[in-house]
Amino acid sequence: MLKNAMSHLLGARRSREPGCATGAGMVQLPLPPALSASLGCDAVGVPARYGFRLMSHLPRTGCVFADADRWWWIVPSGSDLDLDWPVQAAYARGAYVPAVRPRLIHQPDNRTPYTPPIPLFLMVCQVTGVTPSWAPAGGRRVVSAP
Repeated sequence: MLKNAMSHLLGARRSREPGCATGAGMVQLPLPPALSASLGCDAVGVPARYGFRLMSHLPRTGCVFADADRWWWIVPSGSDLDLDWPVQAAYARGAYVPAVRPRLIHQPDNRTPYTPPIPLFLMVCQVTGVTPSWAPAGGRRVVSAP
């Protein structure tokens, strides 16, 4: 699985095809048509250097997109509610991401495109060295990096 993901990522770096930009360098991550996204889609991006480690340690992985700088996990809409995602992570509502030619590097075996957000949140906190924090309603929304 990881070998396949790496070959897709390296292919994305060499690709000369234009991305489907929606303005200001933003693209919407395109889900495979066979998958059901009934909960809406957001995306969580982390620096590419954490990508393989996160993917190999998550209990279940949905769709994952990557470009040279970031790996993006598809999560249900609203997965940022009451979670203080580390500053190294980027949360993108509607899966509109600041990426250059992101490519699908992992597609799940089932019909749902989602990575469970709580395990992803905990793993992102672990790899970035940030203590997980849940914000009370109306509380601070960002955890500072160490």
